[in-house]
Amino acid sequence: METMVPYTIYLVLALVGLGLLAIVVFGIRNLAHGKVNLMTVVLSGIPIVLLGVLGFVLGDWSAAAIYTVLIALVLATGSLLLSGLRGIIN
Repeated sequence: METMVPYTIYLVLALVGLGLLAIVVFGIRNLAHGKVNLMTVVLSGIPIVLLGVLGFVLGDWSAAAIYTVLIALVLATGSLLLSGLRGIIN
């Protein structure tokens, strides 16, 4: 049973990698066909860029991932609050 653990970890990582590859390929395809707004793609790429920058600056990728999640949570909450306020005002 203990020998199966490394294989399952590699299997899970491979499946996650294939999933990410599919998301990128179909995202580029939909962008090329005009089904997706370019601003949506740019905004969804912000956490990836933030993770890369924080990872290289901090040198600790696990801390960078935690900071990225926290910053993304704060940005999402702020954008929801601003959107709600704009809806109330208009």
